[in-house]
Amino acid sequence: MSNSLNTRPTESFFGDVIYSYTRAQAIEDGVLVNAGSMAQEAGFKWPVAFTSAVWEDCIAWTEEDKANQAYQDQSGRLWDVLYMASHTIRTSNGSSDQLRFELYRVPRDGESMKAELVTLKLIVGPGDQGEPVITILMKNED
Repeated sequence: MSNSLNTRPTESFFGDVIYSYTRAQAIEDGVLVNAGSMAQEAGFKWPVAFTSAVWEDCIAWTEEDKANQAYQDQSGRLWDVLYMASHTIRTSNGSSDQLRFELYRVPRDGESMKAELVTLKLIVGPGDQGEPVITILMKNED
């Protein structure tokens, strides 16, 4: 038996790619939010991005939020998420492309003053050129 069927490129089997949505496009569109240089300060060697849901729920904090709720700032909330994600990676004893971690954050609801526990998911995957990248998502996001 020949292996000729196994050596054909996937393009010949599936056809040309019609459209692909890149990580760079997702960041440009606001679907993902780049963690920026603070990720390196937290110990990350690979680029880190958050889904917009994580950004809105766990990181975003405006002057209005500060006036109506607990006194916090966005950079502090960003650091909290990055630190907990970094700590989870460092203390993990497995070798998975996905990790879950928890942190306390004050919900952005216009009235809460008390922090609540939230579970997030960290995924390591390929970037636009196949390089390793990290994405942090809500636990129910894919």
